[in-house]
Amino acid sequence: MPRVKRGTHRIKRRKNILARTKGMMWGRKSKITLAKTAATKAGWNAYRDRKLKKRNNRGLQQTRIGAAARENSTSYSKLMGSLKARKIELDRKVLAEIAAKHPNVFAKIVKG
Repeated sequence: MPRVKRGTHRIKRRKNILARTKGMMWGRKSKITLAKTAATKAGWNAYRDRKLKKRNNRGLQQTRIGAAARENSTSYSKLMGSLKARKIELDRKVLAEIAAKHPNVFAKIVKG
């Protein structure tokens, strides 16, 4: 078998890993063995936290809608039930934005 020299591929892989850990502290930004683990753990955390961000935002939206609904003398569950019965298909993200920025429009939606 012919001899395989890995100079350029090795340098490319190493530069890629070090680029992903740029800005980290101590040896994690410069030592390749520490940078590998730091990059993989950062990737896991980023993946997990993208899911958590969606979960947290949904809870925040429900809280905002519930607070605005209570200002209009109804509860969150009754509001969502009446919207479904009237076939109003606004999602929670849009409803929360309307409740926060345009309370008079939200009041019209609730009274509907």
